[in-house]
Amino acid sequence: MKALLLSAAAVIGLAAPAQAQDIAITNAKLVVGDGSAPVEGGTVVVRGGRVVAAGAGVAVPAGVRVVDAGGRWVSPGIFAGFTRMGIVEVDGVEATNDTSAGSSPFDAALDVAPAVNPKSTPLAINRLEGVTRAVVAPDNSSGSIFAGQGAVIDTGADMDAVTKPRAFQFMEWGEAGARAAGGSRSAAYALLKNTLFEVRDYIRSPAGFNARGKEALLTRADAEALVPVVQGRTPLLAHVERASDILVLLQLKREVPGLKLVLVGATEGWTVAREIAAAGVPVIASAVADLPSSFEQLAATQSNIGRMKAAGVLVGIGTINQDEARQARWEKQYAGNLVALRKIPGASGLSWGEAFAAISSRTAEALGMGDEFGSLRSGRRGDVVIWDGDPLELGSSAAQVFIDGIEQPMTSRQTRLRQRYWNPREGALPKAYEH
Repeated sequence: MKALLLSAAAVIGLAAPAQAQDIAITNAKLVVGDGSAPVEGGTVVVRGGRVVAAGAGVAVPAGVRVVDAGGRWVSPGIFAGFTRMGIVEVDGVEATNDTSAGSSPFDAALDVAPAVNPKSTPLAINRLEGVTRAVVAPDNSSGSIFAGQGAVIDTGADMDAVTKPRAFQFMEWGEAGARAAGGSRSAAYALLKNTLFEVRDYIRSPAGFNARGKEALLTRADAEALVPVVQGRTPLLAHVERASDILVLLQLKREVPGLKLVLVGATEGWTVAREIAAAGVPVIASAVADLPSSFEQLAATQSNIGRMKAAGVLVGIGTINQDEARQARWEKQYAGNLVALRKIPGASGLSWGEAFAAISSRTAEALGMGDEFGSLRSGRRGDVVIWDGDPLELGSSAAQVFIDGIEQPMTSRQTRLRQRYWNPREGALPKAYEH
């Protein structure tokens, strides 16, 4: 009986959620993530799951766990700018794909948060590459330019992945928006204007909204979901590539001044960068896209992000339409490419500090969450990564990952498969029993 009780206690201990540790990571080549250059001999202190100090000359408090980085790079975790991680496992298998709902009567009201699977294979894979937070967006369905409400998640090894549900509304504009709205950009614009009209009508009289009957194109749930967008409480992430389409959205922001508009993709953004900067609209851009994959990307250039940054635009990096359900980890490679661009005559890239900020703090700032995530400034969440080399170099990997001050396991399905076939001999039980 005693043995059974001890065994049960061990199981309970394993099942209990991990607790944030008070830690000090010392002797680091420290990346704060705010655009500044790395600091040699830096220290970052995390207490209660949050950063309390980071920089050179930071004192180590008594009683905290000390991790000697040994001169290695230490940075905030990567804040992936645009993904669909956790809501799709196999694109072609409908039962595993919760990105869109083509047969649903709802559009803007759709919420990805209940669909996020914390055990989805890509989360652990990307955690091992230093990705600690990610923007997760739905995909649009036919009949509406609005896809639904996206979330911000973490990649931690627990069952509580959703950091912030309903963090933004996602909208397709340009070619995709035209298709969804009925076949043209004119149809998309008419749908957008009518939607804003109906949402305002709902705000004036929620109780009387259903009385509109067949005249209403929005369901009550969709109208309710768009209220915080119209009122400027929830960001509107709009996928747009062509310069002229960007200008239409900037005009919309002038008509609805409180709108928290964020552009996603923006391949031709560099051609209207001054207008974007003047409007104060942030961008989550696709990086180093130099070949147009559609007619709305004819002005594609690898210098897009560098030129927008030079014009004063706040730019983060995302991976829309780039295997975004699985490969958020590519962002660090893209950021490294932007650093290399500075060595090419006539090209525009980013400094090392700004390139790392584009995959950490800049995306968080674009969503209005920069005071919580993306850097090692005091008060931010304790998402910290120790790297075995320069994190923007292709061959570098994460050595240790902390999320909210909790050290994460450095295993994934791939590492377990590697180990299984590295040592194929059976143990006491067949390997199929190992979990």
